[in-house]
Amino acid sequence: MFRLIIFCNFLVLLVGCNLSSTDKKLPILGDPIIVGNDTNYPIVPNFEFRNQNNQLINNNTFKDKIYVASFIFLDCPTICPKMTKETEKVYKHYLNNNRIAFMSHTIDPEHDTIQKLKAYANRLGISHSKWHFVTGEKKEIYDIAENGYFTIAGEDSTAPGGYIHGGGLLLVDKHRHIRGVYDGTNKKETKRLIKDIELLVKE
Repeated sequence: MFRLIIFCNFLVLLVGCNLSSTDKKLPILGDPIIVGNDTNYPIVPNFEFRNQNNQLINNNTFKDKIYVASFIFLDCPTICPKMTKETEKVYKHYLNNNRIAFMSHTIDPEHDTIQKLKAYANRLGISHSKWHFVTGEKKEIYDIAENGYFTIAGEDSTAPGGYIHGGGLLLVDKHRHIRGVYDGTNKKETKRLIKDIELLVKE
């Protein structure tokens, strides 16, 4: 767990330090595998979840789209409300751009039912076709957090609310590569995310 925290923090620092205002292309995060002349970067693996409207959400949902992923839970007493607030700013900025989407995974599927996720999205005034609040099997959510997005999600009786998770907003391109990690509680990071999405749109 400690190793993952260090790795996630490293990704944030990597993007923040290496991306200058003159750069035209975002880095692809993760360790590449080189086969002959081909360099293959990690991709977000296949998944199947249900959103707040009980619709099946999978990789095809985001085909040819850029999306922002996050991990939260509705009873979170610490960073989740801040993360959702900052994500909402990005959502509103790209509200009329159909190439940009959002997906927030609950890490507490036992309590965060589809009905509760829908009520939460409705309170925020969220369009389910653009921002999906998803749930599924706990193991699958935790696995994709760790092995797909290189972040943290899991139960922890010592953590506030009983769960621990990364506070990053993860930027995924249309090829399922992670192109950036942003502190979901930091307003400056939100502005950086908006600018980086603009760079991806131009690729």
